[in-house]
Amino acid sequence: MTARTTVRAGRRTVEVTRPDKVLFPEDGITKADLAAYYHRVADRMLPHLRDRPLMLERHPDGIDDSGFMQKDVPEYFPDWLDRAELPKEDGTVTYALCDDTASLVYLAGQACVTPHRWLSRADRPGHPDRLVFDLDPPGDDFEAVRRAARRLRSLLDELELPSLPMTTGSRGLHVVVPLLRRAPFDEVRTLARDIAELLAARYEDELTTAARKRDRRGRLYLDVQRNGYGQTVVAPYAVRARPGAPVAAPLAWADVDDPALTARRWTLADADELLSRDPWRGAPRGRSPSAARRRLAEARAGGG
Repeated sequence: MTARTTVRAGRRTVEVTRPDKVLFPEDGITKADLAAYYHRVADRMLPHLRDRPLMLERHPDGIDDSGFMQKDVPEYFPDWLDRAELPKEDGTVTYALCDDTASLVYLAGQACVTPHRWLSRADRPGHPDRLVFDLDPPGDDFEAVRRAARRLRSLLDELELPSLPMTTGSRGLHVVVPLLRRAPFDEVRTLARDIAELLAARYEDELTTAARKRDRRGRLYLDVQRNGYGQTVVAPYAVRARPGAPVAAPLAWADVDDPALTARRWTLADADELLSRDPWRGAPRGRSPSAARRRLAEARAGGG
């Protein structure tokens, strides 16, 4: 087994140790393959990571091992990898930032299969510029996910909120709403919860906001719990720690109409296809949370 290799990334040469280590046993995908994928998609992925604190999902022994989630940056990470020290209830946490290709390749070399990003940026960590709805199906019926996504988009259109769909690479879809950084997390989470509750009330036989599985009764869960300080969501173009190495892939809304779409439609092996399309290019600017709240109040007053 090769002890180490190097990857040129911008102005830096990044060392990847144990490049032949197999991380995805069913697929034969190695750490070198993971680093090569992230190097390949870096230009497209970095705008979604830059300045955002990351939680690192690391699998040094491969995805068949449970791995671990890491917030605090280890002391041995290189000095050139950017960091952000942010407050928590009983102290601070020093998070990794991924602001360039070298950082992304380095993290892959540390067996970070999946970077999970904050919905806010490090300079104003308490004020998110993204709101996320996680459409979590009760089973494998992806038609229910597509239907829920289209209904959520319709409601968001009523509220004049732009929306960007994305496969999760796991089970469902994320619907991402760009925001202006004017409201703290508590207000944004309340807005997300109220939108989800209104949608669930309109389609109560199919959708729910019940956090407990026993209360969902086979309905799709509209999860808004990630809209909080210190919470993270899977980053666009991130690889998931599942057989086949599926990828969280940005979508156009026309893609959601495709009956063949699944949460794991694209994989690490599809990097060229992923880069041949750029459905979030020219994404709309963020909208005001307070304006959306006023429109939501009007919609609720009108009977939903």
